[in-house]
Amino acid sequence: MTHLYENIALIGIGLIGSSIARDIKAHGLASKVTISSRSAATLKRAEELELGDAYVADAAEAVRDADLVIVSVPVGASEAVARQIAGSLKPGATVTDVGSTKASVIAQMQPHMPENVHFIPGHPLAGTEHSGPDAGFTGLFVGRWCILTPVSGTDAGAVARLRDFWNSLGSKVEEMDPVHHDKVLAIVSHLPHIIAYNIVGTADDLETVTESEVIKYSASGFRDFTRLASSDPTMWRDVCLHNKDAILEMLARFSEDLAYLQRAIRWGDGEKLFDLFTRTRAIRRSIIEAGQDTAAPNFGRNGAAPELKAGE
Repeated sequence: MTHLYENIALIGIGLIGSSIARDIKAHGLASKVTISSRSAATLKRAEELELGDAYVADAAEAVRDADLVIVSVPVGASEAVARQIAGSLKPGATVTDVGSTKASVIAQMQPHMPENVHFIPGHPLAGTEHSGPDAGFTGLFVGRWCILTPVSGTDAGAVARLRDFWNSLGSKVEEMDPVHHDKVLAIVSHLPHIIAYNIVGTADDLETVTESEVIKYSASGFRDFTRLASSDPTMWRDVCLHNKDAILEMLARFSEDLAYLQRAIRWGDGEKLFDLFTRTRAIRRSIIEAGQDTAAPNFGRNGAAPELKAGE
């Protein structure tokens, strides 16, 4: 059987890496999958879960015969991985990643990539608030977008091949300029997570409302914020540090709009409030029409509606 990539190396085996591994195995997409992790415990758990065919701590050893290398580490560790694997990459191999910031990853990794390999940064917009090799599952990427941000001069055939790989995992693939990608993700993913962390932190700091009351009477709005705010702290620390400019720009816009909302509430301007809530409701309807969520109600009742997974 001919595969798009005969040998695949997965560097990092958390939620995204382990989901990729499960899909490769479920669909027979490679002859061999080699898994590497700096954590001995994580690597052992990946082996117990039978996620791959070979398990090595040394990333350089893992990529030696790989046709495709997928780096699934916090974005702040991208350069360290690139340095480690650069001298062991197979000529003609494709190196990609899954990080949610792209300009920073390119700046970190591209200088270390040999000229005879194809470096194609990527970002699957899929995930949950859980982490680790046990968190992954088959079908995570079905119907979800994967954005590729090829650098100038990248071989078109290599890009098409990687696109086909993500298609085989069920993803819809689009190409985007890396700086534009970072601005888009700053508003649709990074800012909502930052707001969620902040709101949950505010609740935790309140003196007039007890923690037990916050938990006991948690309505769906606050409950959903806590889901976002329970995401991996290392990953989100790195996202903030490595997409700083775009996030600060969106935070400034958000602060201005929040001040507008404060004024409308303070002065009892019901017309402005109604206009804002009407416009934002239309966005929600557009998201449902685009197939990015379901309109079925789900108020914490098991089985009410399948939960769509939040993008990173």
